[in-house]
Amino acid sequence: MTALYSEILLDHFRHPRNYGSLAAPDITCEDFNPLCGDRIKIELNLKHTVVEDVRFRGDGCAISVAAASLLTELIAGVDIKEVEAIPDERLISALESDIKPARVQCALLPLQALRTGLRDHKGQ
Repeated sequence: MTALYSEILLDHFRHPRNYGSLAAPDITCEDFNPLCGDRIKIELNLKHTVVEDVRFRGDGCAISVAAASLLTELIAGVDIKEVEAIPDERLISALESDIKPARVQCALLPLQALRTGLRDHKGQ
């Protein structure tokens, strides 16, 4: 029998990277999944257009917390133009788990929050 979640997903859930808050974030984005109650908040500090620092907080299932943790690692030190172009599949594949269709929304919640925050930041 194969494991439901990969060791990578479980490790990021049990030991989330970049968990916490920034003192004065340049960008704050939050999203909520009304179907399951997951809530993720992501904060970024930029140096010019590069993600200099990133933190997240939230309450959610193993998938959404692990996805948020992985996402913070994927975007640290990256130009926001590249961050905006991250495809859904990249985050899902980084979890290295068989994410069932009913749980894809959990995995993509942090990325959706980030996209909304970046759109709002561009509109300022």
